[in-house]
Parts: sequence; structure tokens; C-alpha cells
Amino acid sequence: MKRFNKCGVALIVAAAFSLTACSDGKDGNDGEDGTSPLPPVVEVSAATNVEMIAHTLEEGAIKFEFEITNEEGLLISGLKNVSAEMAALTEKGIARSRPDYEGTIVGGSANQATDGANLTMTDNGRYEFYAPMPAIDASSEGIIRIAVGGGDNIAKSRYIVVDKTEGLHTSSTATCQGCHVDYAASNLKHPSYTAINTDGETDLVAGCMVCHGNVVRDDGGYARNSMQKIGHINHQKFEKDFEPANCYTCHAEPVTKVNSMATCTDCHDAAGVGSTAVAMTYSGFSESDDVRLFHKKVMEKAQVRDEHSSTVSAPYMSADGGYCTDIALFKGEEQLNLETLLADGTLSYLGAYLHGYDNASIVGRAARTSTTTFDANGTAAVCFATLDATFPELMASSRVTFNFGADASYEGVTLHGYSDMMSGELYERRHSVTVESCSTCHNNETNYHKNGSYSDGGLGCVACHNNGQDRSSKNSAAGFGPMVHSMHWGIGSSAVTGEPNSATKLNAENCVACHAEGIDLNAVPNQYMLSKAFNGGTNGVATSPITANCFACHNDDSALNHMKSNGGELNIPVDVTGDWYSQGTSESCATCHAEGRSYGIENYHVFERKE
Repeated sequence: MKRFNKCGVALIVAAAFSLTACSDGKDGNDGEDGTSPLPPVVEVSAATNVEMIAHTLEEGAIKFEFEITNEEGLLISGLKNVSAEMAALTEKGIARSRPDYEGTIVGGSANQATDGANLTMTDNGRYEFYAPMPAIDASSEGIIRIAVGGGDNIAKSRYIVVDKTEGLHTSSTATCQGCHVDYAASNLKHPSYTAINTDGETDLVAGCMVCHGNVVRDDGGYARNSMQKIGHINHQKFEKDFEPANCYTCHAEPVTKVNSMATCTDCHDAAGVGSTAVAMTYSGFSESDDVRLFHKKVMEKAQVRDEHSSTVSAPYMSADGGYCTDIALFKGEEQLNLETLLADGTLSYLGAYLHGYDNASIVGRAARTSTTTFDANGTAAVCFATLDATFPELMASSRVTFNFGADASYEGVTLHGYSDMMSGELYERRHSVTVESCSTCHNNETNYHKNGSYSDGGLGCVACHNNGQDRSSKNSAAGFGPMVHSMHWGIGSSAVTGEPNSATKLNAENCVACHAEGIDLNAVPNQYMLSKAFNGGTNGVATSPITANCFACHNDDSALNHMKSNGGELNIPVDVTGDWYSQGTSESCATCHAEGRSYGIENYHVFERKE
């Protein structure tokens, strides 16, 4: 018995080519035979593209049919090398045994040199490969992978997942590449094994599971580490605000099957939280359950965030001449009483700041000392008796923190808000990252510090880290964007622990991880930011904005000289008590580096995700 699978797209393409030669219905004019010349055929390639036509599973073998072309789309003859693997679906999950395993062999692999294998070119660029795999038959399920080429003349193709059983794995390419973006371009382990499917889309997890299945080598699998062990243990090493037990980060869909208790114990042992309760939970697990729900700590916080919202009013003058803003908290449509929630400990913090605002930027802290009163509905009025500094416009920001953990300023759940201007002008500020930019990696629903959370792309942090709030940030970088760049990939990456943090293992040029819609340099306000962070912590200096962001990562002398030669300014003296923020800078970076320009930023940084 055989199981035969054809690639419909490939057959349609092939049929289209067969009709093209005589598409006008004529048999050629006088002196012509009515046929088109054959396309050229090559025997070398710098890149090898594979069009899968069909594959057949039969007793003890898989037969593949495919066509290969080079980087220019020309058919390739003379193929000598091909390899194929099948990781089979067993009651223990996906497994592929090594040939020397002393037990029941599952799955298999073959190349052109395997006994009984046969690679035949049936037409220019078109091949059949008969791959003996004694342990499989026509009913086998799992993951089938192939790669062709290699050697001196024909480049090796990408690994291709030809077929896989539906619902085979519980994580996805999208969740992995939320952080890794393009694993094939990384410098991590085995990037060249990153597989694609027959449509050319990355199929990262399936490709990895051909070797790193659910079964480890000693139990009949191929590799020492299973895919779940790699995922669970390697990702516990993030040193800042990552919670391995937040299963939702990697498992976007319900997890209703666990093939082995090792999936649980590997992770628990590595985290130092091994418990006999794990075995009891596993033994009582039903496939109607969702394993993710056994790890509820983070989800309780996420639910609080999802169910609640807050508002903050534009500043207004109180009867006694103070400057006030009103904060209200809601659960759905119902307004909650902030005074009651603070008194009973549900909330640990309620506060507001007054900010100066100019040219769509926060340019300073207008007042610091406040008092809070409540009305009958539980709305809080936060009032500042006097201003510490005057600005063209005033606005307010708010923070409401739900009480979790021993230190709620860190472990709590904080909702942030920004008001419109006192004049009625709408609050607008560039925030060119996505709402998940921070929380994709910093997934434990905590605050970074001081009630500033990772939600909404770190928007809450802007209340303190902005153009005019002159923070040192461990001398990493100024403002918000430069600070984030430096803390992940610049000198700030070692500022906290003395060692580069986990982000440095990711490709820094993969800006799309945070900037999903690219960066419009022309939209950056031509406005300085105070930059004592670049100045050893000594204030009284400012830096032009694009230079500040670029220098946060590109901080060598050569890069700085290039920025300065094009008008960039670093740490120029300013009067911090004056209107430094209204003075235009001289930098002209966007002239060459805006997207679409000859040296556009997108030529050096990745702003599009691989499909």
C-alpha cells in the first residue's frame, strides 16, 4: 500500500508551462515547427530552490518528486546530493531513532549513498529520489523533511518540511520569532537547519523537531535534548522579568496533550521548584484540560490588567489656585472607588505627575508635591499647590497599581494614563513600538521599577524617561528610545549586572521585533533631549534626537564622527532652566537614512518579518 501526496501548486505551474508553447493555437508559421526553444540548463548554483511536486509513503520507503532551479530561475542538472528524514508520530510524541539504537526504531533517514537509495533525473531539472526507511509504511505520520544539493557545484537548499501531521506541536514559528525574528539569520545554534514549508514560509518548530522531537536519544529519539526541554530550560536564563511559567508567551493555543512527565519535571527541576505535586498533577491530567492553566500566577495579573482601565483628566485650576487632575478606575463600565480600594489594600499606589509639553514631546516635570482627595464616586483629585517650572503647555500622567507581592512597586499590576493639555489640545507623542514590544520578552506582568510597567510598549516609562526628564539611567542613554536601545544592545546592557544581558544574544539589527511598522526618521521631532546619561551623570547638556538613538548602540568614535559630520550633536551645553526644547537641532540624518533613501535605515536594519 502507498500514500501519495501531490503539490497542487507545482502541478498548476507545470501545466501552465505546457500550454504556453502553443498558446495561439497555431502550429508555427512557414519555416517554424511551432515549439518554443527549451530553457537553458545549468550545472552550478549559488542558491538552490526546490519546487516539491509529490511524495509517496510506502512500505519501507518514501519517494520524492521535485524540480530544482538556481538563483536565476534556471533548471539545474547534475544533482548528486540529497537527504531526507522522517520523524514519526508515536504514543510518546515525535521521535526519530538513530540507526544504532538498540530498541524499536521509529522514523528514519536516507541520502543518496544509503543502501537501496536511488536519485534519478527524469527531465531537465526534475528528479525522483527513492529514500529507503525500513521503519515507516504508508500509514506513518509525523514530519517529513528534505534538503537537496551540497558539494562543490550545487549549493545546498534550505531544509524543507514536505509534510507534517496537523496539530503536531504546541508552539509556533510566530511565537518563537516574536523574539528571534529570523532564526536562520542568527548566530545561535544550528541556524542553517531552519526549515521552510513547500510555500517557502518558515516552519521553525517542525524543522527543529525532526531531530529534537518529544523523545530523547536514550529513549529512542535522535538528540540528547527534546524540543520542550530546549524551550523550557534555555528560556529560564533571562535575567530580567521573564516568567518561564507564563506558558501563554510561547503557547498561543491551548495545550491539551503532554507526551511525557519529563516535560514537567525537566522544567521544574531546572527552575529549582521540583515537587511531588508535579507527578500527582500529571497523573490526574485529562486531555480536556489546558496545561497552561496550571500556571496561574501570571494569568491572575493579566486578568486584572484586562478587566480594568483608568482615566486621567486634563489639568485644571482648583478653587484655591492649585493645579489638579482627576483619576478614575473602572472594571468594565463600572467605576470603582479608589479610596476604598486603597484602604483595603487592593491598590498599593495612586499617583500623578504634571508635565511640560511642547512640539508633541514631554519636556519636563512641572510640579512634584501633591495632595489627593476623593469624591463620593471614588474619583481621586491629585492637586499641586504650585508649579516648579512653567512650560507652553501642561498635561498629566497617572499611575494606579494593584497590590501583588512583597514590593508592589515592582510586583504589582500598574495601569498608566496620559491626559490632554490644560488648553484642551490633544496629547500626541510618537511611540513607534507595538503594545507587545516589551511584554513579549518581559512577560511576567510586573513593573520594571517605581510602578512603571512593561505593558503598552513601555508607554508608562515615558512619564519619567522623556526628552526633558534628565535621567542618568546608569549612564546608559538619554530619554526613552535611546535608553531602551542601550539597555539591550549598547553599554547599558552590562550596566545592571556587569555582564551583557540576554538581549545581546538576539540580532540587534532585527528592529522589527519592536518597530513592527518601521521607523520614519522624518517624523522624529527636531528637538533636543537632555542627556546627562551620555555625560557621566553631569547635567546641563543635550543631544539631538536621532543621534541620541543611534549613538545608544553605535557608540564608537567612527560612528559618532559620522553623526557629527552630518549635524548630529552630542552633549552640547544648554540652560536647563530655559526653553532649550524649542531650539531646533542641526542634524540631517534623515536626508540619507530615512526609509526609501539611498542609504535608508531599512538597508541596515530589519523592519519586515520573514514569512
